[in-house]
Amino acid sequence: MKKLLTILFCALTLSLNAQIGKDPAGVQVVKTKHSITIAGKVINYTATTGYMHMKADTGKVLAKIFFTYYSKDDEDGAKRPVTFTFNGGPGSASLWLHMGGVGPKRVVLKDDGTATAAPYSYIPNEFSWLDKTDLVFIDPVSTGYSRAVGEPASKYHGYVEDINSVGDFVRNFLSRYDRWASPKFLAGESYGTTRAAGLSKFLQDEHRIYINGVILISAVLNFGTNDYNIGNDLPRALYIPSYTAAAWYHKKLAPALQARPIADVLKESEQWAIGPYATALIKGGWMSDAEKSAIAEKMAYYTGLSKELCLQANLRLDENRFYKALRRADGLSIGRLDARFTGRNLDDAGEYVDFDPSFTNIDGPFTATINDYLSKELKFTEEKGYNVFGEVYPWSYKNVQNKYLNVAESLRDAMAKNPNLKVYLGCGYYDFATPYFTAVYDIEHMFLRPEQRSRVDIKYYESGHMYYIHKPSLIQFKKDIDSFFDSSK
Repeated sequence: MKKLLTILFCALTLSLNAQIGKDPAGVQVVKTKHSITIAGKVINYTATTGYMHMKADTGKVLAKIFFTYYSKDDEDGAKRPVTFTFNGGPGSASLWLHMGGVGPKRVVLKDDGTATAAPYSYIPNEFSWLDKTDLVFIDPVSTGYSRAVGEPASKYHGYVEDINSVGDFVRNFLSRYDRWASPKFLAGESYGTTRAAGLSKFLQDEHRIYINGVILISAVLNFGTNDYNIGNDLPRALYIPSYTAAAWYHKKLAPALQARPIADVLKESEQWAIGPYATALIKGGWMSDAEKSAIAEKMAYYTGLSKELCLQANLRLDENRFYKALRRADGLSIGRLDARFTGRNLDDAGEYVDFDPSFTNIDGPFTATINDYLSKELKFTEEKGYNVFGEVYPWSYKNVQNKYLNVAESLRDAMAKNPNLKVYLGCGYYDFATPYFTAVYDIEHMFLRPEQRSRVDIKYYESGHMYYIHKPSLIQFKKDIDSFFDSSK
């Protein structure tokens, strides 16, 4: 009996070791085998799901960072790229990119991005990047299953702290999975682009890790171009083209604009926004009544709102008012993440919306499917909840007190030091979380030399913040990313 128990114990140990990674040190993972067909070719790959233990020099575990690593089988890791991928917030887990457009599975949505009725499901993602690169989806501390262990979680909740911890994860990953010789890419969405731009400099300066490419999906690089504050008029001008895009989509523009292609209309809106409108904002109280009237008339022309409202708002229309005002007559509000979506509020009279219909559209499907997928297919189970949005506030910007965080300068610095670093910037026309024209403005104010600017590829999509939920945009996104990886070899 004793011998039988010993045999059973050894068999159980071998079985567990096949799943829970004991080697390399500091990693606790489950490994599973899978295959997917992309562009007609079958790709066999291994999914490694679990924790990287982040340790102090003494060996004490300070944090456990949850990640999912997809690696193509029978491929030379020294030649195959590896891409570190994360979402934004700050405080968001990586499920959006993981289950939306990049990973080997994607949430089932209608072609326009509208959610199906619950219960939700996922399917193989024929638009995954796995044919071009191995993928590492990272959940920063306090998101997903990642947790601080040996110190307060607040020590990870800030721009500098986040860059340090994610940068250390990248360095440790390269060592523990023998990927130092691989081409390396960073891919971030929303605040994840802030992280990616900051990491491009941090990894070079701190760890001597030079990145081949940075992929910016719905970017926020300079908070001074995004944050509405009294006295900061720059975002007022840069948001105008987004107002135009939303009004065009909802057919609220004048017939002369409505009849033209959106890209053509937006070029005109952009020129007015950074020309006559920006000048008017600078002039402020020095404008005559006649000048104010003329600007308000044009503002109404490019936003679909009334001239009266533009004047009442001192020619400075808050985005939150716009969500309510554009379709007030129809009893609808529009989305922030994606202005294509509409919602019904308690009443139609208020200034601000009750909720973001574009977020509620994706919240349920993505939350349900990531939990189902991790346990069902990747065989990773955890008693604690998967934090879609972790509690990371207050988020520290102590490195930029009394000024706006601007990581466009970090990216410029990285590009100057690494003449082979390439950048992809993707923008959704209907995105108000990170408006497309603010990101383009930030790039054009990095003052890149011609040879540097040629390494930045900007793409536009007729969708919102998560432009990959819109199937036509997802198809184009895949083509654009394939070209980016091919050109970065």
